[in-house]
Amino acid sequence: MRTWTPEQVARAAGARLVTPAPTTAGPERATIDSRQAGPGALFVGLQGQQEDGGRFAAQALAAGAWGVLTTPQHAEDARCAPPGALLAADDPLKAMQRLATGWRRELNAKVIGVTGSTGKTSTKDLLLALLSPHRRTVASRANYNTEIGLPLEILAAPAGTEVLVLEMAMRGAGQIAELAAVAEPDVGVIVSIGPVHLELLGTIEAIAAAKAELLAALKPGGTAVVPADEPLLEPHLRADLKTVTFGDAGDVRLVRSDDERVEIEARGRPIVLEVPFTQAHLRRNLLPAVAAAQAIGVTPEGRVALELSPGRGQRLALPGGVTLIDDCYNANPMSMRAALEDLAQTAARIGDARPVAVLGDMLELGPRAREYHLELGHEASAAGVELLVTVGPLAGAIGEEFDGELHRTEDAAAAARILPGLIRSGDVVLIKGSRGVGLELVCRTLSATAPAANGAGAGV
Repeated sequence: MRTWTPEQVARAAGARLVTPAPTTAGPERATIDSRQAGPGALFVGLQGQQEDGGRFAAQALAAGAWGVLTTPQHAEDARCAPPGALLAADDPLKAMQRLATGWRRELNAKVIGVTGSTGKTSTKDLLLALLSPHRRTVASRANYNTEIGLPLEILAAPAGTEVLVLEMAMRGAGQIAELAAVAEPDVGVIVSIGPVHLELLGTIEAIAAAKAELLAALKPGGTAVVPADEPLLEPHLRADLKTVTFGDAGDVRLVRSDDERVEIEARGRPIVLEVPFTQAHLRRNLLPAVAAAQAIGVTPEGRVALELSPGRGQRLALPGGVTLIDDCYNANPMSMRAALEDLAQTAARIGDARPVAVLGDMLELGPRAREYHLELGHEASAAGVELLVTVGPLAGAIGEEFDGELHRTEDAAAAARILPGLIRSGDVVLIKGSRGVGLELVCRTLSATAPAANGAGAGV
């Protein structure tokens, strides 16, 4: 937004410019955290559950912020603050979203929206890796995938950005539609449909409809990238879109794969990629990523320099020969199944490695929550898990159908206390659960105590 004048910023946001900035240039970025509101920043004062951000408008200006966007009352209260643009809007969040849409149009970049019950973050990361060698690409960071985070990511994109890859999360009906209205995607990718957020949406059909809001938002001629084997999405496909399917029977499919390469047939075109990762679910997620890249005119090639977002399956080599798979960002039945498959494959490749799983509650699954956790116990046994630590009251049910060594804990703190004493040298340890369980604590504890691992049964 640096190329815009303060008047243009206000106009795009639908806000009133109470006082102009002491410069003719626009801001470099937007933030909702007054502690990050330094030079070049537009501070947006949002009303939160705990705090009204508009109260910090004057503080942001004192820190050197380019300006603030807040309610009319807070803008008036900040008039006596150090110089800076004061923009007033009755609904600062809506104003920030309008501003993001205006900047998206100014960039004239291709926009790829990515959603799915599982795999959307890794697909977004894969798209960034595939596109960056060919186009100036910006992708959503971490969990910037909500009605607040997504516009912040658009506003952070520098002039000259050619592609925006935006992850879109949802917990209920209408939320994907809200995000898509801000982003105006050219390509909509739905990676998967599965049992997540059932507590709010009730049925798998309702989940599919909520994800399909992304397809409904595409303009005629846009591209929909969807799984080939997902009948739940068929009612939501449109004749005025280019629909590309992926999977075994899809337009984009995996032909062959070895330890270092994959060959993909993408709409009749062979594509060979060098991949530094062996996880089956990541290689599967290459398919929608390749399809989306093709949709904007990019043919991926060469090495895929993938950097996974934090907590999405990163491997950490710890002292004592322990391998930690940090997948603690979130969990649902589909992603748990994929993670256990990855754990089994990783342990097998290492040879004589003991597969260990620390599994937390899968939240928001509705009335069938206990059933899903019981099924996970069967899957953990089938995956060859030898040591299982469950975390939380729901996860306790996993142990009822597990036939290996089992330890139940009430919360992440309890799991962090006992896990170091259970780990042996050479173990492969998967840590995964829903965000609300807070398994990051277990990852940090194991990483900090791993140097003591030196043999079977040794404390870590």
